[in-house]
Amino acid sequence: MPITPTDKIWFDGELVDWDQAQVHVLTHSLHYGSGVFEGIRAYPTPTGVAVFRLTDHIDRLFASAKILMIHTPFTPADLVAATKELVRVNDLPQGCYIRPLIFLAYGEMGLNPLPCPVSVAIAAWPWGTYLGDEGVANGIRLKVSSWQRHDPNAVPTAAKSTGMYLNSSLAKVEALKAGYDEALLLAPDGRVSECTGENVFIVRGGKIVTPPTSGSGALAGITQNSVETIAADLGIEVLHEALIRTDLYTADEAFLTGTAAEVVPIREVDDRPVGEGRPGPITKQIQQTYFRAVRGEIDRYKDWLEHVD
Repeated sequence: MPITPTDKIWFDGELVDWDQAQVHVLTHSLHYGSGVFEGIRAYPTPTGVAVFRLTDHIDRLFASAKILMIHTPFTPADLVAATKELVRVNDLPQGCYIRPLIFLAYGEMGLNPLPCPVSVAIAAWPWGTYLGDEGVANGIRLKVSSWQRHDPNAVPTAAKSTGMYLNSSLAKVEALKAGYDEALLLAPDGRVSECTGENVFIVRGGKIVTPPTSGSGALAGITQNSVETIAADLGIEVLHEALIRTDLYTADEAFLTGTAAEVVPIREVDDRPVGEGRPGPITKQIQQTYFRAVRGEIDRYKDWLEHVD
């Protein structure tokens, strides 16, 4: 989706003009993918703009950096405060998408990243529905990709690392060129991992099932965790069980979750309708509750919201 520029980007402790947030062509992470990032959303609420689960996202960002042995010159509290300041300064009353990035900057080259200087940037801009309003309302068409998800012993799949998303990009392009909306990747053992940037759920016999992140190569999702909490509060049992591709074919319902995508029904997998081929009742209940929660309309979930003012 196109980016609508805003006024400022937070870059190594300073607010700089959008067009001035630049790096050298020999920036290490540009060559080797040695960076970590997060996707975060802020939403309008009855009491002002609030960032959804901001501290949880920043904590995961630092966990990713630790896994890649990147020492960050700021604290999590620094980046939480910087994110709030950035959203406030850019005057985004309808909310926005937020992208923090920790990367290895210009100054060293070669496969040894340890001597490289570390930079941190945070950008925020208005960004609509990632998989489209039609997808949110009526569900998307999913294709099982010919590309496998990474083996956790090949690269650390628990880290949200920039270079590893080449895997997702290959799967996404394949799916789009074949006429689908999104791709589902399988783990090396053939079991379901995740989509290109989202966790996957099925509904079976009134219960929700999602693959365990350990072993499947899927990133532990913050939206995934939010949905599991919402489901439990609605009295819906959530199971973490290994799935194979045919489990999606025969599911009563299916949906995916992610910060950019939010909660999106899956109406079809590999040209096979899921359930009745339209969003099912449990999916719609979860989706509606999630959208109310992120906008501050449910008191139970207000602790998930961090206001920028």
